[in-house]
Amino acid sequence: MSKIKVLTKEEIEKIKKVREDFQILVGNVGEVEVAIINLNKNKKELGDKILLIQEKEKEIAIDLEKKYGKGNISLETGEFTPTE
Repeated sequence: MSKIKVLTKEEIEKIKKVREDFQILVGNVGEVEVAIINLNKNKKELGDKILLIQEKEKEIAIDLEKKYGKGNISLETGEFTPTE
């Protein structure tokens, strides 16, 4: 049977420090992953809002085209210029 050897206090402290640093990093990785999940959720919500705004814009364009025909609108002056 081999003889039991005892590590020095410095060696034990080095091992404890490395393990502590590792646990801190694991916690930080977890925080980053949670942040990524939240960012992806926010990204999807913003994407959905963009689609809704684009749909509203399309509906307005269809209504205006029915009323005025095809053309261009100056938002500064409110003037409509037919293209056909």
